[in-house]
Amino acid sequence: MAAGRQEAPDHQPENGFTPLDHTPPRLLPHIDASVLPSLGGFGKHQKQLVVLTWIPALFIGFSQFSDYFLLAQPNGTCVHPPANDSSWTGAPPLLAAPGGTPAFHLGSNETGESYSGGMAMLCACKEWKLELLTGLSQNVVTKWNLVCDSAWKVHIAKFSLLVGSIFGYLVMGVMADWFGRQPVLILSVLFMLVFGLSVSFSVNATMFSTLRFFEGFCLAGLTLSLYVLRIELCLPDWRFSMTMVASFLMVAGQLLMPGVAALCRNWPDRDDWQVLQIVIISPFVLMLPYVWIFPESLRWLLATQHYRRSKVMMLRIAKKNQVDMTTEPSGVLIELEQELHKKPQRTCIVKMMSTRNLWKNIVVLCVNSLTGYGIHHCFSRSMMDPEARLTAMCHTDYYTMAGIALATCLAVCPAVALMGRRGGLLTFMIITALASLLQLGLLNLIGKYSLRHDTVLRDTLNRKFSVAFSIIGMFSSHAVSTLSIFFCAEITPTVIRGGGLGLVLASAGFGMLTAPIMELHNQKGYFLHHVIFACCTLLCIICLLLLPEPRGQPLPESLADGESFTRQTLLRPGEQHLLLAKTDRDYSRVHDTPIHLTATGSATVAAATALAAVPASYALATGGELLDNCAVANGVKAS
Repeated sequence: MAAGRQEAPDHQPENGFTPLDHTPPRLLPHIDASVLPSLGGFGKHQKQLVVLTWIPALFIGFSQFSDYFLLAQPNGTCVHPPANDSSWTGAPPLLAAPGGTPAFHLGSNETGESYSGGMAMLCACKEWKLELLTGLSQNVVTKWNLVCDSAWKVHIAKFSLLVGSIFGYLVMGVMADWFGRQPVLILSVLFMLVFGLSVSFSVNATMFSTLRFFEGFCLAGLTLSLYVLRIELCLPDWRFSMTMVASFLMVAGQLLMPGVAALCRNWPDRDDWQVLQIVIISPFVLMLPYVWIFPESLRWLLATQHYRRSKVMMLRIAKKNQVDMTTEPSGVLIELEQELHKKPQRTCIVKMMSTRNLWKNIVVLCVNSLTGYGIHHCFSRSMMDPEARLTAMCHTDYYTMAGIALATCLAVCPAVALMGRRGGLLTFMIITALASLLQLGLLNLIGKYSLRHDTVLRDTLNRKFSVAFSIIGMFSSHAVSTLSIFFCAEITPTVIRGGGLGLVLASAGFGMLTAPIMELHNQKGYFLHHVIFACCTLLCIICLLLLPEPRGQPLPESLADGESFTRQTLLRPGEQHLLLAKTDRDYSRVHDTPIHLTATGSATVAAATALAAVPASYALATGGELLDNCAVANGVKAS
């Protein structure tokens, strides 16, 4: 009987409550801390897959900057002017029409007329001779004579790729969270080849713009899925460096694009722009084997509870990284065996609205991305020299923007290493705001008060300072956009990372869309456009202080992880504990001091005496009656 009786526990339960059982913490939710280290860390398998995400970055760079050559504005000469107009001469000066319209030759007596009158006479020409000064010998504009009354079709063609990208980021981001990263990647590659090659066989501008919309849609899905896969393959110490390598390759595509266009010039059988489009899209054929060699993201499978597929992939990764998990199974694999009965659970980006902190962080990064790309166009337009010839302007401005993008990638790496993600983003946003405000206000003050008499010197200094501030602003705004996208990929949970990153990338697309919109309106309202984005930079500086610092932190996997990923306090944990300890004092005896009695007055003491004299029978009365009696007693005693 005594042998069958259980022994009493060493520690008796306190206050009559039985202590809870301390279960060991789960390992599967901690992918960066438990799962990946048990599979060999950032081993051979992960490195090979990251390299496979780098290769398409070069081709994506080609596609993103193809508009500079497919839709480049030509130089035009009127071959058959109106019969009753004698103002057309053989050796006229060159007039560059603003707003993206072609530059045409006018008679010397037309230089003093207004732009509207000059353009009306230009468009009265019956036949044009359009000639491209850079890159191709023929493009979409020269193919279908998209000048004068048809010039708006050029802007629509520019809209189509960007608008398609915006919709692609939003739709493909949700699909990447619902169906997985690998299906979105393969689907984007297949349709990119279909629509991209179909663009080269367009028969008119309408067909070209429509197919370019779907090309942008697929290009967005390809860019987003590769970005997410690259982030989810890496451990915390490798995420930023692996992402910046892909950024360098995209800039390389931008730098190599003029050479590719020059190789496609004067093609014998087809138009130059058709050959260029085929050359840009054809390399994506190399991504077709990704169907078999590129697996689904293990991080997404574990976060969405696809445990059976996760087990197969974990064994494959361990074998590739030369980690033996069959003879001595790790705790991760044992825990995975116990979770195989659970059904997958998917999450949509709409559930982000039910959080308290996560949606605010994503909105802040969306505004940052929109501001960075939007104000980048303001700086690039201010940098262009309106007096330069078209040939020099095309070469100089394009390579200047590519050089600034390269310099930005080189500067972001040490800045983030020293100051972290949030510190680097805040620094570049402050530089962007200063460059914008100085360009808008300081130059006018210099010209108004310092050099009011010397007009030539004032204009020269204004031009040089404007170019300098524009280069600085383009540099910093490009860094802001790059870091905002990367920041979002790190703080958004795995279950909605595709949708969250799609929102930020779509915001960046809206920022880029401001450039063709301003060109469509002949740069009307440009100053107000710049002022609005300058104010947005100031707002972003304040909001950036609310973001957390993700450097060295594991990626959040669930919505709960993302919600708990908040900004750290300025005080260290020890200092915060001391501060709370100093304020935790006992004020119970303050009521007995003479100072407290004097401050509260004698009426309070009398009320307390009256309450003490109330009989005990009133204790069973309702709360309202007791309060009324106390108030009456207090009033009688005080009188």
